[in-house]
Amino acid sequence: MILVEEKLGNLHDSVWQERAQAATIDPLVIEQWEAPKNRLRKASEGGVELAISLPRDQHLHDGDVLYHDAQTNVIVVARVALKEVLVIELEGLDELAPVEILRIAFELGHGLGNQHWPAVIKGSTVYVPLSVDQKVMASVMRTHAFEHVKTRFAPGEEIAAKLDAREVRMLFAGADATPHHHHPDTHEHGHGHHHHGAHGPDHSHA
Repeated sequence: MILVEEKLGNLHDSVWQERAQAATIDPLVIEQWEAPKNRLRKASEGGVELAISLPRDQHLHDGDVLYHDAQTNVIVVARVALKEVLVIELEGLDELAPVEILRIAFELGHGLGNQHWPAVIKGSTVYVPLSVDQKVMASVMRTHAFEHVKTRFAPGEEIAAKLDAREVRMLFAGADATPHHHHPDTHEHGHGHHHHGAHGPDHSHA
């Protein structure tokens, strides 16, 4: 078992890009619900057993270099498959009358809550992980026809890079239907961000 307390870098870094050309890349496949964790025990596809224990404010990104065996020239790299994210832009909402802002925010919250979709709000943007088919989510948003709201879909990794570790846990750790048990790491509270799910704020789905 190899203890990983810090990342060595990322395959996007020029130094690791260069090393990777002459090395064997051994993927450590990370599921969506595992990616937000900072503590994890898992074996790579090549059979390297890793005990990952990162600082609390860190989480795994696709391409993170976790271990380099100089003797065998094997590099263990995290391969994270995050689903796409529904991005709801509320920019410009603050220019409306307060009563209009309240109405739109209530309607949006009610609409997302009815679907039991977890969500994270940061600034004037709401992020919702794909919990059903993308076409279904797009259809739901069209049906509601929320005013002053723009929506798009973005890659999970792109969004994860914009959020802190706590927000990533809130967004991704409960979005997958498997496994069917509760992860303590996904239970986050407060700090001005709200996570709406089937059981009200601050409860995620597993």
